[in-house]
Amino acid sequence: MPKVLIADEMSPKAAEIFRARGVEVDEITGLAKDELIKIVGDYDGVAVRSTTKATKDVFAAAGRLKVIGRAGIGVDNIDIPAASAKGVVVMNTPFGNSITTAEHAIALMFALARQLPEADASTQAGKWEKNRFMGVELTAKVLGLIGAGNIGSIVADRALGLRMKVIAFDPFLTPERAQDLGIEKVSLDDLLARADIITLHTPLTDSTRNILSADALAKTKPGVRIVNCARGGLIDEAALKAGLDSGHIAGAALDVFAKEPAKESPLFGTPNFISTPHLGASTDEAQVNVAIQVAEQMSDFLLTGGVTNALNVPSLSAEEAPRLRPYMTLAEQLGSLIGQLASEGVSGVTVEVEGAAAELNLKPITAAVLAGLMRVHSDTVNMVNAPFLARERDIAVAEVRHERETDYHTLLRVAVRTQIDGVWGERSVAGTLFGNAAARLVEIGGIRVEADLHGPMLFIVNEDRPGFIGRLGSTLGAANVNIGTFHLGRREDFRDANARAGAEAVLLLSVDEVIPAEVLGQIKALPGVRQVQALSFA
Repeated sequence: MPKVLIADEMSPKAAEIFRARGVEVDEITGLAKDELIKIVGDYDGVAVRSTTKATKDVFAAAGRLKVIGRAGIGVDNIDIPAASAKGVVVMNTPFGNSITTAEHAIALMFALARQLPEADASTQAGKWEKNRFMGVELTAKVLGLIGAGNIGSIVADRALGLRMKVIAFDPFLTPERAQDLGIEKVSLDDLLARADIITLHTPLTDSTRNILSADALAKTKPGVRIVNCARGGLIDEAALKAGLDSGHIAGAALDVFAKEPAKESPLFGTPNFISTPHLGASTDEAQVNVAIQVAEQMSDFLLTGGVTNALNVPSLSAEEAPRLRPYMTLAEQLGSLIGQLASEGVSGVTVEVEGAAAELNLKPITAAVLAGLMRVHSDTVNMVNAPFLARERDIAVAEVRHERETDYHTLLRVAVRTQIDGVWGERSVAGTLFGNAAARLVEIGGIRVEADLHGPMLFIVNEDRPGFIGRLGSTLGAANVNIGTFHLGRREDFRDANARAGAEAVLLLSVDEVIPAEVLGQIKALPGVRQVQALSFA
């Protein structure tokens, strides 16, 4: 019988489910690190919330541990690389607190609109400042969602019930999904200009960090109110403070901060600012939900080998894993590349295989493509939950096998339907395996470009004219950016029949460090440049 330790306080439902499923369980909470290290070797699974720290030392002592489950979404308290090295599956429950977090965002919207915390403090202080607290109605106001995934869509539904107009910025929101939700898909600049209230519902990634920067906040509508129950770091807190002080921002409510626990902040004490201590998931119902889910997931894994919401392993059988693993690495890299290039939203994904790849089980490969594609915008995506997220966002997924001969012994092509300059079209990339092990890009948009996808890279489309490579090299050299590898492809561009056809070249460079935004701007300004994009790969 498998044995599980519940190491943090959680709903009794978790222990009940473990025992009902035939898993022995001990509930020992509040353990110090040394105490946990002494006993962790006795267990096949450990269930935690946020208090227990599963460090490298803990995993080193975990001789029989097979799985650790987090009752909640965040896994900052779990050393995932150490778990992977030890062969321990790490699971979380990313969808158990969606309603609770959405409702907290709605509650903060009401609190901002009617100045409830300040009115409460004033009244309990013996004042009766009825004329001081003049609120605004939410009805007919424009709510701008930054992120319209699971939680954002729930907020949209509640806001529509309040007779609000809802607009959303989300790279993965398709027109069809927006129509189903009853909301309008817009650009970020359009949202900033139109929204009376802005709520954030996106993970913290390189592309979303400080998405409400000083420049972005300056573009907002005067009198805007801002709510963040998603992740700290999405808002430039100093710029938010300046906006509140100037009166441009009428109010702000944060449940999350860039540095937590937030024992101090320049925002504290600012008029029209509301803060809560990361309470988004703090309801009885949410805690029951995540406890039930983590117990079910861990029981499935320990008893049947089923894997759900795993953050460090795909769902693979032992027989398939050795052969499929290099293909999945290639698939994830191609998905990441196409996800970074298709920045204006994706409505469909097609995974095509030729040669030796056509004989494989495509489900794990497709899941790896989707994980790479969607991880560009979500730090909780993995090869298990990526297909679910794709369905949630109405992204059509197709798999195609070709028996035709190819120039490569095995080939994987990923094509997405996306917006290109505001018009729906297709982008594609393709790759192969060298020596049946090393993943290699071989094609971008029909142009042959061979490259290893690793670390920071730079993608450029430009007019194929003499002198460009020299100008690019001079620009990077002047910025002290070192080029690691250089990959060039070229084609004739006949997309516009009414314009003079011109040669087009594609460059893919690896560089030693992330290229600063100002240098990207200089490259975009070079004559003949049509597209410039910084890329990043693990």
